[in-house]
Amino acid sequence: MNVPLFILLGIVSLAGCTTAQFAKPMAHSDPIGSPVAVYIARRKWHIDVGFAAADLEPALVPVRAEFASAKYLFFGFGDRRYLLTKSKTPPLLLRALWPGPALLLVTAIKDSPDFAFGPSQVIRLELSADQAHALQSFIRTSIPGSHPSPLAPGPYPDSAYYPASQPYSALHTCNTWAAEALRAGGQHIRSTGVIFAGQLWHQLTRLRAQLQGGLVPS
Repeated sequence: MNVPLFILLGIVSLAGCTTAQFAKPMAHSDPIGSPVAVYIARRKWHIDVGFAAADLEPALVPVRAEFASAKYLFFGFGDRRYLLTKSKTPPLLLRALWPGPALLLVTAIKDSPDFAFGPSQVIRLELSADQAHALQSFIRTSIPGSHPSPLAPGPYPDSAYYPASQPYSALHTCNTWAAEALRAGGQHIRSTGVIFAGQLWHQLTRLRAQLQGGLVPS
């Protein structure tokens, strides 16, 4: 099957999931309410899932401890070969289309997600305690080992790469992983076939509209 070049380039660009830049945060705190809020941030091609650091459960405390001053932690998925190789040559880029090892990029921010990523690029959903537990359990399960520790520094200050238990491929991108995480957290999100950020973002905006309108998502 011949795949259009622009689609291949789009899929390859997903290999560097979560490497888009965002505004430099300022230091002041935001009130943390109840129930537990999950923040979904769109970084161009890539979607991350985040929580207030104070809302992280004990299983993720070792990760939180690496970023003592963080107000929020965001988690994103990407291709290990692409992310840890400085020379992004065409053969390496094309290898990202095939199944291979992955990483989780953990990003700490010191201000609100709206400030860090831009209000139009953040969706906030309220979860029950059980839903938040399930979603965070999915994230923790994505990091292998009983004592998670960074594999390498991230691409900007207050970020780090962790090994990931799931493989990365053209059919299981950062956006697939984010959809799976939200689905694990009880959200009415389809993960099968989700490759691009727009596919997941469309579902999230519709879900947010339904919840704000008091409708039960179908």
